[in-house]
Amino acid sequence: MIPDSNAPQRAWRAGLARLFLILVLAGVCAMPLAAQDSVAPTGQLPPPSAPVVLDGETLFFVRGASSYPAEKRAADIRARIVELARDEEFDVSMLRIEETDESSNIVAGDRTIFRVVDVDAELERVDRRLLATVVVANIARAITDYREVRGSERLLRNGLVALGATAVFLSLLWALRRVFRWLLGRAGLRVRRGVRELASKSRNLLHAGHMWTVVAAALRFLRLLTYLLLTYFYLNTVLSLFPWTRPAARMLLRVLLDPLRALGAGFLAELPNLAFLVVLWLVVRYVLKLIRAFFVSVERGLIELESFEKDWAMPTFKLVRLLVIAFAVVIAYPYIPGSESLAFKGVSVFLGVLLSLGSSSFVSNTIAGLTMTYRGAFREGDRIRVGETEGIVEDMKLMVTRVRTAKNESVVIPNSNILNMDVTNYSQLAQSDGLLLHTPVGIGYDVPWRQVEAMLIEAALRTEGLDTARAPFVLQTALGDFAATYEINAYCDDPRRIPQLYSALHANIQDVFNEHGVQIMSPAYVADPDRPKVVPPDHWYAAPAQKPE
Repeated sequence: MIPDSNAPQRAWRAGLARLFLILVLAGVCAMPLAAQDSVAPTGQLPPPSAPVVLDGETLFFVRGASSYPAEKRAADIRARIVELARDEEFDVSMLRIEETDESSNIVAGDRTIFRVVDVDAELERVDRRLLATVVVANIARAITDYREVRGSERLLRNGLVALGATAVFLSLLWALRRVFRWLLGRAGLRVRRGVRELASKSRNLLHAGHMWTVVAAALRFLRLLTYLLLTYFYLNTVLSLFPWTRPAARMLLRVLLDPLRALGAGFLAELPNLAFLVVLWLVVRYVLKLIRAFFVSVERGLIELESFEKDWAMPTFKLVRLLVIAFAVVIAYPYIPGSESLAFKGVSVFLGVLLSLGSSSFVSNTIAGLTMTYRGAFREGDRIRVGETEGIVEDMKLMVTRVRTAKNESVVIPNSNILNMDVTNYSQLAQSDGLLLHTPVGIGYDVPWRQVEAMLIEAALRTEGLDTARAPFVLQTALGDFAATYEINAYCDDPRRIPQLYSALHANIQDVFNEHGVQIMSPAYVADPDRPKVVPPDHWYAAPAQKPE
């Protein structure tokens, strides 16, 4: 299959079109946010009020005053209603409304239960007379229910229902206990067997014992959650049957529903911000895709930029990607739910302190990595020397560079250290100009220098792997007290083989000099020996060496 060279360009254009659509969507989502911001807050606090509650049911709300608090007023009204409910001679038909200029009085016989005033009607935002009518109906219904739920027949029936619910609850607990025991027992064996098969297929990357521990912990958590939910519904059902325990049932219901209600209200309140964050994420995602398509085109040579190397494309993309993400985080911060809370700000400050304390080396190494990238000192695959380390560059990151030595040692060097050291690149000019391998040899003055140079060139020509297209040459680098120093120079176009080529060159130098009976002077040379220190040819392959066939 022939690769499509225009694919990056098409991806770039498609990304532009998608980006335009996302920006339009962002504008649409931002309109509700702007509308919300334009609404002026009322700045009014709700008036102090208290509910009148009977058997856990709220009948109505009343407003209080400084001399007569709302809670005290509500308690007094409840006491009067209870007194009427306990009076067997009282009938709810005796409830009536007496209107005055200042209030609507709810009267039972000769007793006033509740005076509905204008402030009470303002609290409910209805007409005072209409509110009084509703209150009378609620009081009548509450008295009827109060008497009904406390009747002997109703209590007996609810008691039987409570016993039945208790029997069902205990049966379900027993059944669930058996089910989870079976799941952790027999079914657990099958699960463990399947986990072992999965571990064997993954070449033990997934440990069977650890995975079963996680599965068993999940089952135990599910069991506990099931027990808690079943107990909650049982208690709520039984407590709701009796008037004395009904407030406790309603409290249990509030314990469960209030957090859910608060969570739902919070979610709805934060929904515009969440929508903005989703749109921002989509915009950033497609912007990064667009930028990547652009730099991929630069890397492949489809787009040419003046004074911009192809090797800089992906490192530049990584830098731009980091800047875009950082900019997006700054924009998204005010819209993150809870960003204005003290806990969120505390965590942000804590993370900022950690970054400030530990980022010095990170920043220095990152800047050094970027500097090295654009300086072009070396690239992956080059043979380099940094300080005491010499080897092949395997990986270049923003913070560190990994070098593999000739001994297969992986050396990780911080980029800041490389930036402060001299770097020798053996590969940069090897293909174009050739790399010179050179080694010095000390030879006595009794040997003609022309013979020495000829022997060194012959040894270089014998070495396989050296560039024969460029002729080797010899330099006389020093004239010592007892010997002259010659340096053989030979070209090489494969820096990866430098250690092997040096070894072969040194071996050939020894062979050629031994063939012609010329002694190589040692560094600890003091005086001329009686005989030249050379190895005769018949001893070249002394045991355990073997002569090649």
